[in-house]
Amino acid sequence: MRNAGRGMRKTTLIRDVIKPSSLIQLVLPSTAIVAFAALAIPMTNPSAMAQNYPTRPIRMVAATSPGGITDHLARVAAAGLGSAFGQTVVVDNRPGATGTVAVDLVAKSSADGYTLLMVAGGNIVITPYLYRSLPVDPVNALIPVFNMAGAPQLLVVPGALPVKDLREFIALAKASPGALNYASAGLGSTTHLAADHFARLAGVQLAHVPYKGVGPALADLIAGRVQMLSVGLGPVQAQLKSGALKALAVASKKRLGALADLPTSAEAGLPGYEMTTWFGVFAPRATSAGIVKLLNARLQAVIDDPRTRKSLLDAGIEPIGGSMQTFAERVRSDYREWGRVIKASGVKLE
Repeated sequence: MRNAGRGMRKTTLIRDVIKPSSLIQLVLPSTAIVAFAALAIPMTNPSAMAQNYPTRPIRMVAATSPGGITDHLARVAAAGLGSAFGQTVVVDNRPGATGTVAVDLVAKSSADGYTLLMVAGGNIVITPYLYRSLPVDPVNALIPVFNMAGAPQLLVVPGALPVKDLREFIALAKASPGALNYASAGLGSTTHLAADHFARLAGVQLAHVPYKGVGPALADLIAGRVQMLSVGLGPVQAQLKSGALKALAVASKKRLGALADLPTSAEAGLPGYEMTTWFGVFAPRATSAGIVKLLNARLQAVIDDPRTRKSLLDAGIEPIGGSMQTFAERVRSDYREWGRVIKASGVKLE
């Protein structure tokens, strides 16, 4: 789906247009369909370039500041690729403008496999619908390499808030329409859209307070200045353990292994609230098919490693994997769906 600090002035709440089945699994413009169609062609023999790849360090650009799920997955991928290739893989954090800074950097880099992008899905399939102009079209300028993982959203509130479960939170919000706030990592971010969707499904009025990232949003949530945040487990795991925050539900069909006692949204009384943010690796569009196929295979081995898999699951991150074609199809499908959602909502950021 994320930065609120680049002159965003206008937004319209998304109340009646987002479909439960589609949220936080992202999409792009009609021209993107053509670009991704090329990935339906089977990639077979690696090119000579791929056979000699890599011969020098690789840069993994993370479309976020240090900390959080995108950064964590970039470091997991970098460590795994570095071990597999016997080359250094450096994580280069490039936050800003809801992923646009990192997307632009990678899209305009040499298509030789030495500059890769780790990014949350919204930065690819939602951002193009929110802004009137972007430096590059992420769907056409990048090629999907690997669908690394997904992170179900949690509904999190301050530990001191006098509610013990989701039903009580909804009742509290209904008793004082507009009195409770929800934080987000910025206008148009997945944290924003997820919470707005929650409010629509629950039939409550909540005031939106955008921040420049999850970090400052969490600080005010812990302090009680805002009353709710929709976020993945990774950024809040320590605060949940300490009691500074409490989770009311996980927005997925099944419970998280890392929080087995936390009910799903349906179990907590709000069926239909299901949202998972996916995270993936991309490369510049002209990167050779052989290199993309090789990277896909090596990254699959990374998340198939039992120790890595367990560490991700323990952090509330669900490994995904699969072929480049499958990933491209997911991006294409998500892009179309989000196009309908955002256009119907009228949301625009300037």
